[in-house]
Amino acid sequence: MTGQKTSAWSQRFEKALHPAIERFNASIGFDIELIEYDITGSVAHAKMLAKTGIISAEEGERLAAGLEQIRQEYREGNFTPGTDAEDVHFAVERRLTEIVGDAGKKLHTARSRNDQVGTDTRLYLRDQINQIREYLREFQQVLLNLAENHVETLIPGYTHLQRAQPVSLAHHLLAYFEMAQRDWERLGDVFKRVDISPLGCGALAGTTFPIDRHYTAELLGFAGVYANSLDGVSDRDFAIEFLGAASLIMAHLSRLSEEVILWASQEFGFVTLTDSCATGSSIMPQKKNPDVPELVRGKAGRVFGHLQALLVLVKGLPLAYNKDLQEDKEALFDTVKTVKACLEAMTILLREGIEFRTERLAEAVAEDFSNATDVADYLAAKGVPFREAYNLVGKVVKTCLAAGKLLKDLSLEEWKALHPAFEGDIYEAIAPVRVVAARNSYGGTGFERVKVAIESARSRISL
Repeated sequence: MTGQKTSAWSQRFEKALHPAIERFNASIGFDIELIEYDITGSVAHAKMLAKTGIISAEEGERLAAGLEQIRQEYREGNFTPGTDAEDVHFAVERRLTEIVGDAGKKLHTARSRNDQVGTDTRLYLRDQINQIREYLREFQQVLLNLAENHVETLIPGYTHLQRAQPVSLAHHLLAYFEMAQRDWERLGDVFKRVDISPLGCGALAGTTFPIDRHYTAELLGFAGVYANSLDGVSDRDFAIEFLGAASLIMAHLSRLSEEVILWASQEFGFVTLTDSCATGSSIMPQKKNPDVPELVRGKAGRVFGHLQALLVLVKGLPLAYNKDLQEDKEALFDTVKTVKACLEAMTILLREGIEFRTERLAEAVAEDFSNATDVADYLAAKGVPFREAYNLVGKVVKTCLAAGKLLKDLSLEEWKALHPAFEGDIYEAIAPVRVVAARNSYGGTGFERVKVAIESARSRISL
């Protein structure tokens, strides 16, 4: 087996890994993403070793200084470890030993790569959760700005993708604001489970050294430490929970994407895509394609797949650490990047990529029977039992369809022939603007209620 070399991490083996197995085993190609978090965790560990007297204070200072030198080298592009380093943790330790000498070999005292990678991953994910929450806030801000401009713009509301009742466009947009708010809050809940330190759990059973796990947790800003070392090194619940939250973010973005795609079609014609957020066809010059929402819709499945992959990954793992858990990184990293990119793209799309065609929207809400419920409500308000009114209006709609008319086209005589309770005010009651404005129940689409909802939403995101 030519081309082999002795592994730097164990003298247990007489022969080195086969080159192909070395490449297969290595994670440095993707876990380099954790390098700064690895350095941060190692600095805290070095300080703890010095504080507890496991190493000298002078050695602790040298280790911390050497680690910060590696951080700077990485940022400047002068530290780029390859496959021979196996993973980011060994790469940092090897470089540290080159810088500070044999003292660098003491860094791994009372620590395993098992608790080390768990710590790095949690430090990484804490940062990413905070960043994604900021992306969500920007997304919500754009939704609110759009809503403020379209309080009295009407849009058909749908159930079963059939015209149901007209609503304020602002009210429709605020539904997505509320979804994003739950996403923001959900990530905050996930953060609590991420914010627990496994550092000091060792390989699986803790350590014989007199370490201070609470001190390293404090240095790293963790809210607490794992109470069980086996659980600490094998737990990936926090990653799965994050992927679940990320999947819901993507589901919400995908729902909005689907609506934008429909709205931009000729069949709906509710929005126009601007040149800055649309592409053309390579063969059909007349087309303007909604690539942004289509990509977001497609990428949702990608994130869902990562969630499923991690669930399958852990479902049969015995305690404690298993190499299978190396596979959590790429799913986690890709999900973070995908969610950020999609939130950014959808925020830009809403801010400058679509223009609502208000005249077309006004036509749309005036050309259907979405005011039929209001006719039934009109009769109910005059003492007619609602179910009786409901059945009557069903017959009215059937009659109108046969005659090629809308409800607004019926004469007062025709209305009275249907029921004597109808008066001249029926026309005002079924006018789309009136239909929407009248729905001022809490959480409803009435204009005044929507204005209150916008103010409430602004106060929530400013906290």
